[in-house]
Amino acid sequence: MIHTNLGKIAVYPKLTNSDKTPIMFLHGVYFDHHLWDKVINSIQDRSTFSVDMPFHGLSKEITKTDWTLNDCADMFLEILDSLQIAKVIAVGHSWGSMTILRAASRQPERFENVLLCNMPFLAATKKQKITFVLQHSMLVFRNFYTKQVAKALFGKTSFKENPSLIEDLKRPMNLLSNAQIKQTDKAVIIDAEDASELIKNLKVRAVALKGVEDYVPAPPNIETIVIGGGHISPLENPDEILSLVKKISN
Repeated sequence: MIHTNLGKIAVYPKLTNSDKTPIMFLHGVYFDHHLWDKVINSIQDRSTFSVDMPFHGLSKEITKTDWTLNDCADMFLEILDSLQIAKVIAVGHSWGSMTILRAASRQPERFENVLLCNMPFLAATKKQKITFVLQHSMLVFRNFYTKQVAKALFGKTSFKENPSLIEDLKRPMNLLSNAQIKQTDKAVIIDAEDASELIKNLKVRAVALKGVEDYVPAPPNIETIVIGGGHISPLENPDEILSLVKKISN
């Protein structure tokens, strides 16, 4: 556990003797560090670190009550400081990408390269905010809620070919209380500010990735790779993610 401005954050190292720049992986909403298992298990030439984001996985001791994406960026930089990592390659999924973007905008010298997967960067519309409030009323029916989330996040094709993907969502989502889901959605989606200017002014080499059925648009001014699937590319297409990770770390 690493102490941060948000509370205690679980970090999982896979260490090697290599002096190559380490890679740190941040997951998206409702998942945990296991989202990256298939990718990390295939990386042997350098150290890697994965993180359980606030409330997710084992990062349950969150002491700040009204945290934001900017607090998550502070958290990420504090983790680097605690691990004494001067420079990192950062790979994020959705919320993780949003966090990396803000941290890299603040301290670009700490980042060698970044891979931003499935990154929402536009502010939520009024209609989207209302939709989330209505959806939260269905949290009392957790199984139904989880199935609806799965349908919204996974691409129809990949979900049809691999229906067991829902189990990869159920396991980490069942570790979250209804209150934790609501607070995370508020901080990461409902209250998230438009990050278009941060992307345009980013001084770090960046590559973006999105699924062809993803609900997020391609970010401006960044090379964007479009692959099959929806919003959960690390599970739907881990081989494509691994290929891109290797590309940006060479």
